[in-house]
Amino acid sequence: MKILCADDEELVLGLTISLCQNLPQVTEVKGFIKGLEALEWLNEHTVDVAILDINMPDIDGLTLAARIKEKQPDTAIVFLTGYSQYAVDAFALHASGYLLKPLNPKHLAREIEYVFSLQEKKPSRSHIVVQTFGEFDVLVDGRMVHFNRARAKELLAYLVDRQGGSITRTHAFGVLWEDQRYTRSMQKQLDVVIRSLRDTLEEYGISEILEMGRGTMRIVPELLDCDLYHYFEGDINAVNAYRGEYMSAYSWASLTESYMDRIKHRL
Repeated sequence: MKILCADDEELVLGLTISLCQNLPQVTEVKGFIKGLEALEWLNEHTVDVAILDINMPDIDGLTLAARIKEKQPDTAIVFLTGYSQYAVDAFALHASGYLLKPLNPKHLAREIEYVFSLQEKKPSRSHIVVQTFGEFDVLVDGRMVHFNRARAKELLAYLVDRQGGSITRTHAFGVLWEDQRYTRSMQKQLDVVIRSLRDTLEEYGISEILEMGRGTMRIVPELLDCDLYHYFEGDINAVNAYRGEYMSAYSWASLTESYMDRIKHRL
């Protein structure tokens, strides 16, 4: 487990680093007096846990935590401060822990053990990653999926938005061609789009994510590692990663985006 510590008090920072190094789960500890330097370092490095002082001169710990979550959503945040009144703000940021100064070694060990146990319990996620926050993209083992037809990509995006719900061919046509009549020639156009989508999924070895029935189609959500699905499950990292943009290229996505915004506001 890799840990980042940020505290503008050198003695406190040194103690925190020393205590972390003595924990059995910890393999590496990196310390920073300045929060902005920590952010810059995170551009090229990853950590499992960030232990942050809340009161720092260049950037406060709460802001620093939010910036870290933007860069690395899976990083657990533990706040360290002498002021208990910050606890509410800390947990509003979905912090994993909150420690008061002077630092108690047993309390630190307990927090790190808790974070470690959560990471151990994380289920292995699919090698098929679907990103819906911002633009829509699909990655297979880290490789971006390229679609031969834009409407084939949009059809898959809409099926992901439906979260496993089946749609008819007529429904699919209405989404892809909002202002067109469903004529025989347009049915053939839809056939071409569906065939293109199936060919692309086959090319990347992920054809199993699409189920075709008699006149219906759906995706299998259980096979996807999708930020949207994690968001609706209440996953802390997904909630923090959502910045108000969802499948930006598609007008029909605005309904889901509005619903997500309401959830975010309540949180």
